[in-house]
Amino acid sequence: MSVVLNLNFMEKIIYVYWGIALVFTGIAIAFKLEKEHKPVLVSLLFAGFFITLYFILQIFEQRLQIVLTTLFVSIALVSFIVLLIPFRNKNHIKAGIVSARFDERDIMFSRNELNPGTKRFDDYYRRNPDKKTLDDKFREKPGLLSKKATKYHPFKFASAEANFMAVEAFVPYKKETLNKAKQKIDAQELSAYIKKWLKQIGTVNTGITELKDYHLYSHKGRGDEYGKEIHQSHTFAIAFTVEMDKEMLDMAPGAETIMESSQQYLHAGNIAVQLAVFIRNLGYSALPHFDGNYQVICPVVARDAGLGELGRMGLLMTPELGPRVRIGVVTTDIPLVVDEYHYEASVIDFCTSCKKCADNCPSRAIMFDNMQEIDGVIRWKINHEACFTYWNIVGTDCGKCIQVCPYAHPDNLLHNLVRKGIKNSYLFAQMALKMDDVFYGRKPDNKHYQSPLS
Repeated sequence: MSVVLNLNFMEKIIYVYWGIALVFTGIAIAFKLEKEHKPVLVSLLFAGFFITLYFILQIFEQRLQIVLTTLFVSIALVSFIVLLIPFRNKNHIKAGIVSARFDERDIMFSRNELNPGTKRFDDYYRRNPDKKTLDDKFREKPGLLSKKATKYHPFKFASAEANFMAVEAFVPYKKETLNKAKQKIDAQELSAYIKKWLKQIGTVNTGITELKDYHLYSHKGRGDEYGKEIHQSHTFAIAFTVEMDKEMLDMAPGAETIMESSQQYLHAGNIAVQLAVFIRNLGYSALPHFDGNYQVICPVVARDAGLGELGRMGLLMTPELGPRVRIGVVTTDIPLVVDEYHYEASVIDFCTSCKKCADNCPSRAIMFDNMQEIDGVIRWKINHEACFTYWNIVGTDCGKCIQVCPYAHPDNLLHNLVRKGIKNSYLFAQMALKMDDVFYGRKPDNKHYQSPLS
């Protein structure tokens, strides 16, 4: 009797191929919901392969079918178990922290605002003659949101410009007049409330860190405060992220990219102002930091607040959405509970192996090499001049690196399981990288995407 039962059980193993085919069909449906056409096709091809394999096995004698299927299942299970074991990369190189303060006058946005023939222009390039030749190249190009840019679209560029202009409405909120008595604050209660409230009004995640000296620019590089030394008496920094829409970023480097980027700069600025005014209403000092009006280096603050790591492309890699976020920051002296920063080696290992952003960067501004010691710190460094010059050709802020990043896939069950596997095991991460190339392609284009605004 037991022999018959065992044989029946073994016969049922044959249907494992149909089970696997159903799994890939389910994955295809998930990709279809994401409007990802190539991954849908690849998933259905995998499903078809296992169905075909089932019918091929019917040619063989039953016991051979069972032997072959048992062997396949055994190999698959062992492989699956191995991928779940938390292997670590023995050759991991830890990313360093830049502790020297950076001058905002040196960032590309500040240099872009320098007008030839002005004293500010002459003074800057007298102090930085090496940057003059580099900057002349981007000044020869049409420029961001220019009608002569290759990605020009009258409505979409006007929409992006409207977003940037709307951000200027927040400027008066940088000034504060504290006319309310300080309320007694429970730091634990307030910190929890802020995170819940910001989540409710549109953030992905929020973290709190002590404000460090290296979080601050050394000098202002934009606007009326150009050249002014930055000093702050604040104790804490609250950093948060807002999501950039995937469909819009999938059009990179088209006009949709700068539309969505500017929209989320506006969104982040709005939340930062709300939070700063809220803190002032409790009697404490707070300063919102938003597009064009930063005193802090947002990605560095966000990293120290536990929101992610700085990846190969120089952007914050968040656990939920990778680099597909914008960051807002509020600095303050109100009592808060700091989030402990935990270095996430798996992100650095993944970026070290992946290089997909470098492969797809139109300006070749992203390093292919491993992290190097630059100014005494182990890190990656972006060629900002090459990147910004390309922006001035297309008229947008490109975003191709964000579009192709495997971490930037949607925040759903399928991709979150992969993210958990990447965090758990270096071997799983290497497998995930290969599979991402299989499903999406090493150099995915956006020809099959249709703009949500078309």
